[in-house]
Amino acid sequence: MVKYESIFIVSTLLEEDKIQEIIEKVKSFVESSAQLEKVDDWGKRRLAYEYNDQREGHYTLMHFTAEPTFPAELERIYKITEGILKYIIVRRDEKE
Repeated sequence: MVKYESIFIVSTLLEEDKIQEIIEKVKSFVESSAQLEKVDDWGKRRLAYEYNDQREGHYTLMHFTAEPTFPAELERIYKITEGILKYIIVRRDEKE
């Protein structure tokens, strides 16, 4: 098992309940296939640069432990989920 962290940004053009629905969908997917350690909902923040004519996004950070094949599947879920603007999955340092 390997430790990972992932952050994803949901479009703020969506209604608040739709944003929460997307976050819950991703969270439940991670819980079903990996060991979810922490979910940190940062809320609405300004993007570093304008993306698809949007200046803000809803940020969510997750820490989880999973098999090395899991991040590819999570990336597939991010890509097909309507409303997710950006995402990144990185391997965490073993010292944590």
